[in-house]
Amino acid sequence: MHNVPKVGASAKAPLLWALAFKEFIVVSKEKMTEFLRSEFPQTKCVVEAVGDRSASVRHAIGFNELRPGGTVSGPVLMSVADVALYVAILGEIGLISLAVTTSLSINFLRKPASDKDIIGECKLLKIGKSLIIGEVALYSDGDTQPVAHVVGTYSIPPLSQS
Repeated sequence: MHNVPKVGASAKAPLLWALAFKEFIVVSKEKMTEFLRSEFPQTKCVVEAVGDRSASVRHAIGFNELRPGGTVSGPVLMSVADVALYVAILGEIGLISLAVTTSLSINFLRKPASDKDIIGECKLLKIGKSLIIGEVALYSDGDTQPVAHVVGTYSIPPLSQS
């Protein structure tokens, strides 16, 4: 058996142990959904897929998600992107709830449909020892052209030896 480090305040063990023992970190769509329900119940995003340095999430759109002018509000789009990043990252490093956003940059490309779910498709670009960078394309469900492009960085809590 491997002695797997625990999350802690010390930075003695790098995050790369998680990558070296990837076969032990399998986060299924079902496990991720259960984790979000327990640790992040306020999210309205639903996990569609997770794994292979990527994730897909869906957010239903209704009246409460619209801003004046009948378009999906920017904060809703940013939330979908942030959750997609979080899911993709936890799919790679395991269910470490203290991973946090350090940067999120969004480019709004076109008006999203006000009557279709927003889909967030995340791809992780770089997985480092303490930071992970990913990009998210946001779509109105059924459309092939993105409504927004997002790049985000997450800080990963240091790991300590158990």
